[in-house]
Amino acid sequence: MSEVPPHNFDIHEGEIPRHLAIIMDGNGRWAQKRGMPRTLGHKQGVEAVRETVKAARDLGVQYLTLYSFSSENWSRPKEEISELFGLLRMFIRRDLADLHKNNVRVKIIGREENVPEDILNLLDEAQNLTRDNSGQTLIIAFNYGGRDEITDAVKRISSQVVAGTLSIDDITNETITGNLDTHDVPDPDLLIRTSGEVRLSNFLLWQLAYSEMVFVDCLWPDFNRDNLENAIREYQGRTRRFGGLVRDTGS
Repeated sequence: MSEVPPHNFDIHEGEIPRHLAIIMDGNGRWAQKRGMPRTLGHKQGVEAVRETVKAARDLGVQYLTLYSFSSENWSRPKEEISELFGLLRMFIRRDLADLHKNNVRVKIIGREENVPEDILNLLDEAQNLTRDNSGQTLIIAFNYGGRDEITDAVKRISSQVVAGTLSIDDITNETITGNLDTHDVPDPDLLIRTSGEVRLSNFLLWQLAYSEMVFVDCLWPDFNRDNLENAIREYQGRTRRFGGLVRDTGS
């Protein structure tokens, strides 16, 4: 797979994705290529997060979802998991004030089980502090799995049916969407995955049904504003059909 080639038009000439989702992949391989411990790759990956959050905000992306820790990541060595938690603590403590200053709302999706209490408290602090912010929404998928999210939605809907507040015949796609962690967020327009891997890895399985996808070779710690803009240009050059005919944009 080759890098997304640059285009000759200005990025602002086309539509900026309202919701951008990113699978940040390749921290470990970035470190291994340089003979470094994997933990240093994760540290460098945090710097790429900072740059990407700012670049996406500058470009006008209203919703940015980052896949930071999946439900499958618990199978990694305990030392690496501890390092990932430490980096999350550092990110929130170092960057939360700046996010709040820039009117960013922080939203966390994923299950709380097995997550250390101090991490949960920090995540709650980030959400509560920024709850009323009206600028960009930064969604952090932490201890998240797409199948878990759908399973939990089915459980909530089933409870409503058992309680008699919802009829089986009234269950629609909108019912399921309304019971997901992202019920108050539009579906992603664009998914970017780094490191050259071409799969979803249990990420936003319901929400990505009609999203455009761009896969880039660069490892996440090397991802920068140029990579982001090139991916958006690739998105802008596509025609979205949403399972049907080309939509008339009126132009």
